[in-house]
Amino acid sequence: MLWSDPENEPPKELRDTQEMLRRLGLLMALAMILAMVVIGLR
Repeated sequence: MLWSDPENEPPKELRDTQEMLRRLGLLMALAMILAMVVIGLR
């Protein structure tokens, strides 16, 4: 890899999609934890 090579930057829509998936994954993890707590309290 030469220093003069252009940066390997993904297009904007791909970055936006990755960001959305990351948020969705975080939301799913929080929902799972919440579900575990609710089931544990019953």
